[in-house]
Amino acid sequence: MKTTIDIPDKSLREAIKHTGAKTKRQAVVTAVDEFNRRRRLEEMAERLHGSCPDFISQEDLKRMRQDRKWGAKR
Repeated sequence: MKTTIDIPDKSLREAIKHTGAKTKRQAVVTAVDEFNRRRRLEEMAERLHGSCPDFISQEDLKRMRQDRKWGAKR
């Protein structure tokens, strides 16, 4: 879809820097794709929240990583 928009230079330069794009178009497409991907992940996380009670919690994972016995078995 062809669209004309006015993007602030500073924002576009930063998008080019962070995406590693070679063109303005590539930077904008990459930024839009990444935004959409993150939104889809957020929606999926909301739908799955609490639906897998057998998964390890973040707190348990942190304790496991700090446990010397577990670290020695790797």
